[in-house]
Parts: sequence; structure tokens; C-alpha cells
Amino acid sequence: MQNKKIVFSFLIIFSLFANLSAQVADKNLLDEIKKEGISFYWDSLSNTGILEKNGQHVTFKPDQNFVLLNSSKVSYTDSPVITDGVLKVTDSFLNEIDDFFAQSSSATNSKVGAIIIDPGHGGKDPGASMVHKINGKNVTVREKDVNLAVGNMLSSMLSKAYPDKRIIMTRSTDVFLTLQERTEIANSVKLKDNEAVLYISIHVNASLDKKAKGYEVWYLTPGYRRTVVDKNINDNPQVRDILNSMMEEEYTTESILIAKYVLDGMAAQIGSKTQSRGIKAEEWFVVKNSKMPSVLIELGFLTNYAEACCLNDKAYLQKAALGIYNGISAFVTHFELSRGFTGSK
Repeated sequence: MQNKKIVFSFLIIFSLFANLSAQVADKNLLDEIKKEGISFYWDSLSNTGILEKNGQHVTFKPDQNFVLLNSSKVSYTDSPVITDGVLKVTDSFLNEIDDFFAQSSSATNSKVGAIIIDPGHGGKDPGASMVHKINGKNVTVREKDVNLAVGNMLSSMLSKAYPDKRIIMTRSTDVFLTLQERTEIANSVKLKDNEAVLYISIHVNASLDKKAKGYEVWYLTPGYRRTVVDKNINDNPQVRDILNSMMEEEYTTESILIAKYVLDGMAAQIGSKTQSRGIKAEEWFVVKNSKMPSVLIELGFLTNYAEACCLNDKAYLQKAALGIYNGISAFVTHFELSRGFTGSK
């Protein structure tokens, strides 16, 4: 009986020491990373955080005991927690990210290796169309024709500016492609290490409201999540799902940034000819099935007479293409200067 009491007492003492030695998440993450020059991005919809320094980044979720390093490697560490609205971490977590950023400071810069331009519709699928009397003649403005014209102009500009990058058109003539074929073209692109690919889908809008006008850029809504993580990254399916959410959040961030740059570029070129309708979010098939940063551009409304006249004007389409080109170019510069990280503080 005496021996049992001794053993029981030892277990209690051991348990107390174990609890004392276990690290407590009592460090304010934002306060700590400021000291190290680390930038922080938080997405409240996916409950995901990204830490960045010198183009290297660590993605994490509260209450998960692992982080994703540069979208390619999993590291296990203490779980960050949210306490009274404050994101708190342990010393062990801070040491883990400090060591990673120190070891990754000389990593190779990331670059955009390929840009895919996808003019919507084509062949037997004209998309939206409308007959207007322009300069005294009945003219049928077809979405597939406008999409292709702008796509070819954009391809020419990008090819001249970036001879080191692959500029890929899903179609360069009036041919029909299924939505599945378009995304297969995009997802089959072979990339070198540290290379990324961008997907730009081009369309024209239509509406029953003849007064509706303006251009807009869509990205994939955060409510939809694609499978973008490599199946070999982790053996645990539950962990893979969480890692997939982390990586997809990075794609969403990049897509929003592309959309912003493209809108700014088009506004600078088109001016007062029409208006910007802003950035929108949707679950477009082509965008949601491409495993890369991707946006869908609506050039304007062919059901609006004034805008249809513009969409039928080669000079106007050249300005629209130049605006898109300037937006993509701005994103490429930002992406490559930041060594592949596109989150914001």
C-alpha cells in the first residue's frame, strides 16, 4: 500500500513538471514578427495566416500543429491559438519560423514561367451576340470574335516583352474547345523549379438591361476550394485537406492581385470611354479548374449600343489589350521582385 502511495505521488509530481515544461502560447505573434521584419497577411474567410520575409513564406492555421513552408514542405510545430482576438504563439513556433527564414535567405528567386491566354467560346459556340446598326450598316458583334481579337493582341504584346516566357493560347483561331479541354491545356504545362503559371480568360458580357456597361475582372470565390496540393506532400488525408486550403489561399491572393492590376491597367488605357465595374468573385468552371492563379476578364457589354461600337473598333480593342498587358506586366514584376510571394500586410 505504501509503495502504491509513493508511485502515485511520483506521478503527480511528474505531471506537474511536465505541465510546467510544456510551452504556453503566450507571445503576441504580431508584436514578435515586427522585431524580425516579417510581414503578415491574414484571410478571415479561410482562417489562414501567411508570414513572409525576403520572398519566403510560412502558411499556417490556428489550432493546427504544422505549417506549410514555401507551399512545398510541411513542418510540425506548436499550434498558434487565438486568445481574446489576439494571435498567440509559443517560443518554439517563433524559433521554427526564424530558423526557416534564416536558412531560406539565399533561395532562388521565383519567376513566372508561362502565361496562358484563353479567349472564351469559339467555332460553333459564338457566345453572346447582338446585331447593331453601326455606321449605317447592320453589324453582328460576336463574343467569340472579340475574345479572339483581344487574345491575339495580348499574346503578341507578351511574346515581345517576355521572350523567355511561354505565352500559350488555348485557341488562336476560330475553333471550338470544351471547358475541360481549356483547363487541361493549362494544367498540363510543365514548369521548372521556382516557376509559376498564370491563367487569363477573356470574355464579353451581355445583359437584358441595355444600359448595363463596363468591364470587370473575376477571380475564384474563397467559398470554393480546388485540389491544388500534391498528393505526395503528406500521407494523412486530413492533413492534406488542410494543406490544400493553405495553398489555395495563396492562389486566391495572387488572383485578386492580378485582377487589381488588370483593372488599373484597363482604366489607364480606356479612360472615360466606359467604366470599371470592379473585382468580382465567382465559381466559373474554367477558373475553378485551373490549378494556378487565374482570372476571368469581361471586356464590356455587347448589348449596350455604345459599348458594342467600341467592341467592334480595332483601335479600342488594342487599348483594352494594352491595359490587360500592363496589368499582367505589373503583376509579373511584383511577383518576381517579391520572389514569388504576393500577400499583403
